[in-house]
Amino acid sequence: MDIAAIRHRLREFAEERDWEQFHSPKNLAMALSVEVAELVEHFQWLTEAQSRSPDAVDRDAVATEIADIQIYLVMLTDKLGVDIEGAVMDKIAANAIKYPSGGPTP
Repeated sequence: MDIAAIRHRLREFAEERDWEQFHSPKNLAMALSVEVAELVEHFQWLTEAQSRSPDAVDRDAVATEIADIQIYLVMLTDKLGVDIEGAVMDKIAANAIKYPSGGPTP
């Protein structure tokens, strides 16, 4: 996934529609939480086992919600000047220290 290309296209999309005025960090964070809730709805009443079945949910609908989440996440990190790739790699490294391999599983 080319985050820079996605970020560039999202900027263009917003500029073409004059939507930047609505894209404050607060609004983007709230929109992100709404999209996460919409993703959760697809799994809400499934059992743990059902949620693991590839046929239990509408994959296209779930993919659309995941795309919405990614879009808002990229837009939010862009507004805040966060290097999402660097932040993710730093978090993985921190988790490796916090949860060393061979230890108990969560």
